[in-house]
Amino acid sequence: MMITQLLAAALTICVVPDSAITLKGVTVTGNRQHDFQMKSSQTGVQVSHDYLQQHFSGSLMQTLQGIPGVKAMSIGSGQSKPTIRGLGFNRMAVTEDGIKHEGQQWGDDHGLEIDQFAIDRAEVIKGPAALLYGSDAIGGVLSLYTNHEPTRPLEGSVQLFGRSNNEQIGASAKIGGRNGRFFYRANLTLIDYADYRVPTDSIQYYSYYIRLKDGRLRNTAGKEHDGSVMIGYAGYHFHTDLHVSNSYSKSGFFANAHGLEVRLSDIDYDHSRRDIDLPYQWVNHLKVLSHSTWRNEVLSFEANLSYQNNLREECSEPISHGYMPKPDGSLERRFNKSTYTTTLAMRYALGEHHLLHVGMNGEYQHNRRAGWGFIIPDFETKSFGAYAFDRYTIMKNLVVNAGIRYDHAHTHIHGYHDWYKTPVGNDSIYQQRSTPMHRYFNSFTWSAGINYATGNWVLKANVGKSFRVPIPKELGADGINYHIFRYERGNNSLDPEQSYQLDMGIGWANDILSFQLDPYINYFPNYIYLNPTAEYVEGLQLYQYRQAHVLRYGFEAQMTYQISSHWEAELKGEYLYSRQKSGEKKGYTLPFSTPWSVDATVKYSFDWKGKGFVGINAHVVGKQDEIVPPEKPTDGYWTLNASAGKQFDLGKNTLKVAIHADNLLNRRYYDHTSYYRLIDVPEPGRNFSIMLGWDF
Repeated sequence: MMITQLLAAALTICVVPDSAITLKGVTVTGNRQHDFQMKSSQTGVQVSHDYLQQHFSGSLMQTLQGIPGVKAMSIGSGQSKPTIRGLGFNRMAVTEDGIKHEGQQWGDDHGLEIDQFAIDRAEVIKGPAALLYGSDAIGGVLSLYTNHEPTRPLEGSVQLFGRSNNEQIGASAKIGGRNGRFFYRANLTLIDYADYRVPTDSIQYYSYYIRLKDGRLRNTAGKEHDGSVMIGYAGYHFHTDLHVSNSYSKSGFFANAHGLEVRLSDIDYDHSRRDIDLPYQWVNHLKVLSHSTWRNEVLSFEANLSYQNNLREECSEPISHGYMPKPDGSLERRFNKSTYTTTLAMRYALGEHHLLHVGMNGEYQHNRRAGWGFIIPDFETKSFGAYAFDRYTIMKNLVVNAGIRYDHAHTHIHGYHDWYKTPVGNDSIYQQRSTPMHRYFNSFTWSAGINYATGNWVLKANVGKSFRVPIPKELGADGINYHIFRYERGNNSLDPEQSYQLDMGIGWANDILSFQLDPYINYFPNYIYLNPTAEYVEGLQLYQYRQAHVLRYGFEAQMTYQISSHWEAELKGEYLYSRQKSGEKKGYTLPFSTPWSVDATVKYSFDWKGKGFVGINAHVVGKQDEIVPPEKPTDGYWTLNASAGKQFDLGKNTLKVAIHADNLLNRRYYDHTSYYRLIDVPEPGRNFSIMLGWDF
C-alpha cells in the first residue's frame, strides 16, 4: 500500500475502489454513499480528476472552492491560497503524495507552488488532522495526488485552456507508460496571463483616487512554468518510486498597491497589459520525493524521503523610506528555504476487527533572507513527531477509532540589524529588528471518533486536540508588507497554539434525495492572530501578533435532489461564527472572518455521442459586519455563474470540453477576506474559462 493510502486510512479517509458516486460534482469512491460515510469519523471530501477538469476556474483553489467550507484567497489573477472553515496559511496543511508542501505559505501574497494540471485527484479533510500531519494541520488538510501509475505501454493527455478576464492562455501535456513492473510519467505545463479586469474605472488608496486604464489592475500579469518526472517499480510486495518536480512562476504586484510613490515612477505601466514590470515576485520550487513500501496480507511498512527548496524574490524600484536611504538595486526581499522530511509508517491488522497504524516523521527547515527590505529573520526549525492510531470495527454498522501523538519542535531565530542608521536621541544606531532566540515546544495530541449507520442514516462524531507551533514570522517579524498595506510586528513570547474541536456528521440518502449536515465547535485557549491597531508606523497601519481565547463554531449543509434522470438540483451553504473571549479585543470576532454563503445549482445531464452537462449556479454571500476595529464591514453580494461540459469518445481516445463562466452579470462586489478590499479594489469582473482535453 502506498504511503498516501496509509495516511488516508489512518485518518479514516479511505476508499473502496469498486464504483463511484457523484456528490455536487465531486466524485467520491466507494460501493455506496453509505459505505463512504462509514469510512470516516471526520468530514472529508474526495475530488476526482474529471471534476478538476470540468470546473477549471483559473487556479487550483478557485476550482475547489465549490466545496462547502473551502475558500480561495485570490492573489492577483493567477494564484490563490486555500482556507478550510476560515483557517488558512500555516493552520492547514497542503500535502502532495503524502508529503507536506513547504513553501513560503505564511505570506498573504504567496500562492501554492504546485502544478494543478499534474493532479490526478484531491482530498479535503475538514477539521484538525494534526494526529498524522503534525503542527500545521490544526485546521484541516488538502491532500493532492500526482502519483497515478500508467497501466499501458504508452498513455497520456494534452490540455489547452484559457480565461477571458486576464487573457490567460496555457497548455499542459502528460505522458507515461509501463513496461512490466517498471513505469514512468512526465508532465509539462506552460501558462501566460495578462493584467486582470475589475468592474470599476478607479480605486481609492488612502483618500487618493487612482484611475484604471480599461478597468485593468496594471502590472498583475504573470507566467508559470511547471515540469515533473516520476519513475518507479511496482511489484506484488514491494513498490518504490522517485518523483522530481519544479514549479516556476513570475507575477507582478498591482503597481498602485505598492505605495503612492509609484506615481513618480518612470515606468509606463499602461504600455502593455502582458508585461511584468517592477514591483514583481518570482518563485521557484524544487521538490524531490522518494517513496517505498513493502506489504503482505496483514502488515505493511512505508518510507517517504523528500527535499524541497523554495526560492522567492520580491523586486521593486529602489526608493528611500523613512530613515532608509535609497538602496542599490531592485532586490527588496529574498527568501531561500530548504526543507528535509522523513516519514516512516507501519500498518498492522490485529485480527478481523483492529487495524493499527503507527508512524513517525521528522523535518528540518533552513531559511535565509537577503535584500534591502526586512520582514522576517533567518531561521532554522527542527521537528519530530510519533503517533499511534487504531480503528476498531465493532460491527459492520458501528466503527470506532482513537489515536495519540507526541511532537517536539525547536525554532532558532537569528538576530538582524538594519543596514542603515536610525536617529535615536542624540545618536544614530543600526536599529535591531530581530533578537536572537531559541524556542522549544512539546505537545501531546489525541483524537477519537465513532461512525454509526442505521437504515438510510449515517451518524458520526470526532473529538480531538490539535496544536500548532508559532512560525518564525509570528515570533520575529518586524517590517513593512507593502503589498498588503500594513506594518507587521511579531511577538517572541507566543505559546504553541492549541485547539479542541468536536465535529459531527448527519447524513441521509436514497436514490432521489440526499442530505448532509456537518456542524462543528472549536475552542482555542491561545489562538494566534494578527491584530489590527490604530497605530501607524512608517505611514502604514500597525498589525501585531497577539493571543486570545477564541471560540469558533459553524456548519456546512448540502441537499441534492435528483428531479429526473437528466435534471438535478442542489442547495449548499456554510456558516462560521468566531468570538474572542479574552485580550484587548475581547467580544470581537477575528480579523477577515468569512461571512455565510449559499449556493443554488440546477444541472441538466445528457448522453449524446458521449456524456455532457449544462448547469447554472447562484452564489449568495452575506454581509459581514462582524469585524475587528479598525476593520470595516463588507456588503453582501450575489453572482450568477454557469458551466457546461461534453465528452466525445473517439475509439480508445477521449476528447473533453469544459466551459465555466463566473460573474455573468459583471457585478461589482468585495471579498471580505481579500486584502485588496482595503484599497477599494473589487473582485474580478465577468470571466469565461475554457479547457480542451485529449486523453490517449
